[in-house]
Amino acid sequence: MAILAGGLATRLRPLTGKIPKLLVEVAGEPFFAHQLRLLKAAGLRRVVLCVGHLGEQIVERYGDGSRWGVRIDYSLDGDKLLGTGGALIRALPKLGEAFYVLYGDSYLPIDYRAVGEFFLHCGQPGLMTVFENRGRYDRSNVWFEDGAIRAYDKRTPLPQMQHIDYGLGLFRPAAFDGCPRDAAVDLAEVQKSLVARHQLAGYDIRQRFYEIGSPAGLNELDQLLRAKDST
Repeated sequence: MAILAGGLATRLRPLTGKIPKLLVEVAGEPFFAHQLRLLKAAGLRRVVLCVGHLGEQIVERYGDGSRWGVRIDYSLDGDKLLGTGGALIRALPKLGEAFYVLYGDSYLPIDYRAVGEFFLHCGQPGLMTVFENRGRYDRSNVWFEDGAIRAYDKRTPLPQMQHIDYGLGLFRPAAFDGCPRDAAVDLAEVQKSLVARHQLAGYDIRQRFYEIGSPAGLNELDQLLRAKDST
């Protein structure tokens, strides 16, 4: 499992002025604590954390993950931010032959094993989980039809785009063949390229996603987790 947590989190400022997004408090704990708990319950106990801006604070606080019952390795952007795709490319030697990719602001209470098994049997180098959003939680950016991704574009929506990138992907290293190393690469552009080659499988998720990438999303997840703790 790779977690992409190297961005500047500008939408959450001033909260993220001095701490990385993973350490923003949600329901009385850093968001990363909730994310790790969720992944561990799903049987995912090895995490490669792709970090950049203020990432040393996460390393100092969470170390190798043993206190949380998981193993955490780190892949650091270095002197320049590499973007979501570039960070993954740098982390490839630590990720093995097939791996999950989760955004560092996503909270996804789903059946990870079922998605992983689907990916292993689909034979494609990449998979995107999608949700029939219809513009409800953010702008829809995926044309998903008859079980296949027809188009994906965050910048130029099409009328047929009623789904949204759910926040969890799976990849084999071959998905990044031809991409530059140690350079800024956007994962969305890699995924668009895979769609154009009919090499990005789609997996339709029926339950909604949660995220802390925006103040509204942060507040909503905070309320959800506090309600869970009180039951």
